[in-house]
Parts: sequence; C-alpha cells; structure tokens
Amino acid sequence: MTKQSNFLLVSLLTTALVVAQETPKPDPNYRNPDKFKQMYDVLATPNMYRTASGAPGPEYYQQQADYKIKVELDDRNQKVYGSEVITYTNNAKEALDYLWIQLDQNQHSRKSLSPLQNGDRTEPALGAQQFSRKYLEERFDGGFNIEYIKDAAGKPMAYSVNQTMMRVELPKPLAHGEKISLNIKWWYNINNYLLDGGRSGYEHFDADGNNLYIVAQFYPRMAVYNDVEGWQNQQFWGSGEFALPFGNFEVEITVPADHIMEATGTLMNRNEIFTPAQLARYAEAEKSFDKPVVIVTQEEATAAEKGFSDKKKTWKFKADNVRDFGFATSRKFIMDAMAVKLATKNVMAVSVYPKEGNPLWGEYSTRVVAHTLKSYSSHTFDYPYPKAVSVHAQDQGMEYPMICWNWGRPDADGKYTDRVKNGMISVIVHEVGHNFFPMIVNSDERQWTWMDEGLNSFMEYMALMEWDPKFPATRGPAKNIVPYMSGDQKNLEPIMTNSESIRQFGNNAYGKPACGLNILRETIMGRELFDYAFKTYANRWKFKHPTPEDFFRTMEDASAFDLDWFWRGWFFTTDYNDIGIKEVKKYFVSNEPSKEVEEFMKKRRRRNADVGPMVYMIEEGSSDYKPELNKPFVIKDFKALDTYVNEHFTAEERAKLKEPKFFYQVTFDKPGGLVMPLLVELTFEDGTTEMHQFPAQIWRMNDKEVSRTFATTKAITKITVDPKEETADIDTQNNVWPKQEVKSKFD
Repeated sequence: MTKQSNFLLVSLLTTALVVAQETPKPDPNYRNPDKFKQMYDVLATPNMYRTASGAPGPEYYQQQADYKIKVELDDRNQKVYGSEVITYTNNAKEALDYLWIQLDQNQHSRKSLSPLQNGDRTEPALGAQQFSRKYLEERFDGGFNIEYIKDAAGKPMAYSVNQTMMRVELPKPLAHGEKISLNIKWWYNINNYLLDGGRSGYEHFDADGNNLYIVAQFYPRMAVYNDVEGWQNQQFWGSGEFALPFGNFEVEITVPADHIMEATGTLMNRNEIFTPAQLARYAEAEKSFDKPVVIVTQEEATAAEKGFSDKKKTWKFKADNVRDFGFATSRKFIMDAMAVKLATKNVMAVSVYPKEGNPLWGEYSTRVVAHTLKSYSSHTFDYPYPKAVSVHAQDQGMEYPMICWNWGRPDADGKYTDRVKNGMISVIVHEVGHNFFPMIVNSDERQWTWMDEGLNSFMEYMALMEWDPKFPATRGPAKNIVPYMSGDQKNLEPIMTNSESIRQFGNNAYGKPACGLNILRETIMGRELFDYAFKTYANRWKFKHPTPEDFFRTMEDASAFDLDWFWRGWFFTTDYNDIGIKEVKKYFVSNEPSKEVEEFMKKRRRRNADVGPMVYMIEEGSSDYKPELNKPFVIKDFKALDTYVNEHFTAEERAKLKEPKFFYQVTFDKPGGLVMPLLVELTFEDGTTEMHQFPAQIWRMNDKEVSRTFATTKAITKITVDPKEETADIDTQNNVWPKQEVKSKFD
C-alpha cells in the first residue's frame, strides 16, 4: 500500500467514525421504504403485444372501424336524424362473439343513472330558473332512439342496450381478419348544453332566434377491443371521456341552406357550398402564412341571421385514420383561416365564430391555432391532418379530431379583460393540442384521464411559454400544484385513479401530471434527454393505443434515466415533497485532532503503526475549537498537508489545486414522503451565489436525512433549498439557513 493510499484510507475511516458518532440510535419501528425499488410489483408484465422497452411488440394489433354516415339536422325542432354503415375489421387473433357499441348520448336519457351517482344536499338558496329545473320541470328527454340494426343483407340483428353501451349479437363469431358491416338508423333530441349540460349540443341566441350547434357523440360509435382488457365497455358517467378505434369516415350532413359548417375531415364539395367570392377568399387563405383571411364575413353572417331558410344543403366530408367525428353548424358563423408551414407539409388553421365573439376571436383564434400546431409538432411529430378548427361556443372546451369548441366571449359591447383573452388563448391551445393527445396518440380516456389531459396540459404550458414567456399559465409551474398536494390527504387520490373516482379533477388529472412532467424536463432529466424520450413516445404510439406502462417505460428506455422512483411517488401515491435544512456545522482544518478523534487514532495505531500524515477537522464552537488557531484554511499553514502536496504534485499541478478556506457540513431532512432532487443555493458574504444540485438518489440510503459538506473559498451567509421553487416543496419555511420567517405564498 502506498503512502497516498494509506493516507486516504485513514482519512475515510476518521470520517466514518465522526459520522457514526453523530448518527442517532436506530428506531426499532423504522422500516426502510425503499423508494427506489423497481416497479415490477405495479406495472403490467411486458409481453409480445407491449414490450419491456415501452414500444409496441411484434404481436401488437388494433381494430379498425370505418363509417359511412348520413345525418340531417332539424334546426326548427333541434333533432338529429341519422343512418350509418359501420364496417368493422377484427385484427385480433381471437374470434369475437359480439360487438360493443357506445351510445354516449344516452347519458341525457331520462333513464340515465348519471344524475343519480352523486349525493344531493338541499341548497339554502337557488335561482328561480335553477329551482324550477331541479324540482318542477321534467328532465330533458335525450338519448338515442335506435330504429333498427341490420346486417349487410338487410336482415335485422339482435341487440341489447345497457345504459350507454349496446351489445350487438353476431350470427357467428367474427374470426381474425374478417369484416362485418352493420346498418344502424337512429334519431335523438339535441340538448341545450347551457341548460342541460353536456360536451355537445346547441346554444340559443334570444336576440335573433338562432342556434349555434356543436355536435358530437351523435352517432353510435364502436368501442375499443384490445390486448389489455378485451372490450373497453365501461359506462360513460360523464367524467371519463372516450376510448375509440381508428377508421376512415365518409360523412354527409344536411342542414339549412343558410348555415356555415366546419367538421372533421376534408370538405369534398366546397364548390357546391361556398359562393364564388368565398371560394376566392379560401384560395387566398391557403397561401397566407402570416395572418388569417376572412372567408365568411361578419356582414354575410349578420345577413344570414335575419332569415331562416327552408332549403337544405348537404356538406360532404371525408376523413382518413381518425378515431371520431364532430361538426359545428350555424347561420351565425363567421369563418377565417390561414396556412401553417410545418417541417414537412402545410396545413390549415381555421376558426368559425358568431359576431358575439368579435373582436376577440377575429384577432386571436386562428393565430393561436396556427401557433399550437407549430409548437406541438416541434415536440412530437408534424401534425398529420389537413386542418385544425377552433369553434367559438359559450362555456365549452371540448376536442375531436381536427375540430374543437372553445369558450371566451367579450361583453356585449365587444370589450374584454385580459383574463377573458388569456383564458380563451389557453383553452384554444389546450383543445387544439388534444389532436395530438389523445386523437393521434390514442390513450384510453375512459380509464386514464391523465394520459390525455395531463400530457396535453404539459404541452399546453410549453406552447403558452413559446407564445409569450410571461403568459400567466396556471398548470405546469411546480409552485402552482403546492396548494393541492399539501391539502387534506382524505380528499386526495393518486394520479393513477380511474377517471370517475377523482374528486379534484382539474388538479389531479390536469395540473399534477403537467407539473410532474415539467419537473422531469426542467429539473430532473434536463430538456435534451426529456425531449428526445417524449418525442420517442409520441412517435412510437401515434395512431395506436398506449397504456401508462408504455409511457413510463419509453421515457426510461429512450433516456437511460431510471425514473421508477418518480413514477411510484408522483403517480401512484399522494405523498408530497418537503425538504428542509436541519443543521449547519462549520469546520476548520487543524494540525491537532479533537479528543474523540485522538482516542480513535490511538486504537488505529495499535493495529497499523504507519497511519501517514493526517489532517483534522474541528467544529466551530466545540470544546476543541480555538479561535486563535482555527482560522480560514491555507495549505502552507499545515505541515503534514503541505508536505504531502509537495511530494505528490508538480508545481504546475499545485497551481491548479483548489484551496477552500471554509468547510460547512449541512444536514438536510425530508419530512415529506416524496423523493426529489436536492437543490441547494449558497449565498456568500460578498453577495454572490453558487448552485449545487444533487440527484434524487442522494436519499437512497436514508429517506429521512442526509448530510453534505461544502468546501468554499468565501464564508457562507445563507443556504437555501429549492430557491426557484422547482420541486413543489410544500413548506418553504424550513428551506433557509439561518432560519428566518418565510411567509408562504399560499397562506
């Protein structure tokens, strides 16, 4: 053993002795929680359908549902009449004995159980309209009226309806690779969504007697069948949204001739619908990349409002590889559009809105759509569809492929506050962003709301920061989730909770996942690693059906970052983060050992006579501390160290050696159960600062507390944990040394 090795060994042993002497006696009731164990106990086992890397496996499959739909909207009586042919292809290896079809409009049926699923206390005061609707009036009579279901030969097929799900019996099992066509005819009453609720319906304008329709869930839709749970046939209670297979759509929609419409897909008969002037404006919009072009003017929409045409027009749309279809129609609609240049293609950003939306909507909506497509595409994949449409609908925020409804209405005089403007911008970014999650990266919203809302809220935050770095975004910054995570544990549940069992929906399914992903990107992984892994996930699972395991595994697989500790804590528990400063000790270098170290060294010398040169550390304020001797460290003042340095380093090497003057042992404790990186800012006597970041693994040996020694050239006057509030620390009053009164922003 060399003298250098011997010196290092004894130094380590001395340090070990000091640490051991400072460690409290073990608690017999303490059990190490092992926050860093792998998640084999909670994640589904990888298989040939979904691999351990998070990618689709060699046996991955998904079903296909193609639709040919004809519907007519009765504007005078607010009804939809429709017929469809569904061609369903079974790509599963197993045969199917029956098919499940979603009838989500049945949530509005008078027989629906949805209104009965929650408690109902007596309100001390109600508005007259609210009281009448609750206690006096008969409920709105919505829901599908199925007239028939027939096979391709016109033969009736047996079916059974269970609330919002319908089982269709097959004459024989549908084998792998086989197709079957169903003919369904139906009608239903359209709900006034401002009175009866719902994610689609109509708004009535008393001033001119017109309606604005946003229509979705308007046709019987195939449920998902997959390798994870077979049929996804959970009922639609209202919170958990939709799980749908991909397919191709041909849709014909008949409405009054004076209506303007937008919908999922490409309009196939534009020349039959628009006037020559409007066609010319649309052609101009296809070449306008810097600003929207008005296609249907406010003057044209206002003129249409004054009539009520008894004639009809049929709009024909075609959409390939989409999971759903929605449309919006009204004689009140203004329309504008602009082209958007992506890396590999051009697409259209479109808005339709009544005059009540101006001037706000004409100024911002389409520009925000265009910005969203650019931002999301840069972080995932180029938007694959030909257009994205924003529809103005009061008190709405809902998404469908290529089209979404968004709120944000000025006052009657056209004035609006920054709050209304920013709220409108936020909801447009969010709903247009849903084209990526879950319309393309097609997760199961009925089961896991966070997989679309949480990921999309995170993407929304990035898009808003790119729109305006000072935008007052609410979901994304770590500090904004603190009030929720520090709340009463009885009112919290993990993110990994079924959609219908979440009490604080916005915080749990939107805010907390968005915040967690932002922490991963900005603090834990770094942007380069995170962005690569996130883009890998998006591209692996676009036009497919991912599960939470697929997301978790891909993020680790593509980054070489073990994140099981993060998923376990942030997604599977309601633990919170709280890291503080427990104690700070200042040390000085000494030629003489403390009494404790001297006793230890005597024992060591009996076993090993040659312990080599030693350097000792004396704690300020201890019985061995001598102010006249224990001064800021200089190498030449310590013979043993000076000798060692001169023997082992050249003059050039010595010039590069650090020469810290002060030594501080800081003990950090973790009252919170959540594991997080340790972010420490040191402030020196001259006002300068220095950041130190320790990975979350620093807690792996002791989940309660850990110590670090900081060797500095300047005296430390202040130590702060998480100074920029990056980790959702719920109690900042223990984050500063010397201890001072720090009033929480959330008090």
